Amino acid sequence: MALFFDADWFDARLAGLKLDRAAMAEAVGVERADLNCLFANKRAATGRELSAFAALLGVDIVEVTLRAGVAMREPAAEDTASARIESIEARLDAIDTWLAEFEREKKRA
Repeated sequence: MALFFDADWFDARLAGLKLDRAAMAEAVGVERADLNCLFANKRAATGRELSAFAALLGVDIVEVTLRAGVAMREPAAEDTASARIESIEARLDAIDTWLAEFEREKKRA
């Protein structure tokens, strides 16, 4: 399952606020190079990062979570109902994992 960080969406939101990726990295408290790993799909965002992104961009945490790395839908080898259901379940599991991480980070703060 591949990550898909919607860099274009984040860049557009930042531009709309007259901000850039450096401002985003600062808001999260990470180095610019580390933030670039998110944009390049080399790692997933943490719950704390997702929360900071949502606050910075003024959008809902769920939208940020979906834009920050929900697994891309991969074409099923067979176009069967069970293959589609498995794909949906895998993506929901990924969302649940990110939301659980967000909740853990939120409790720590």
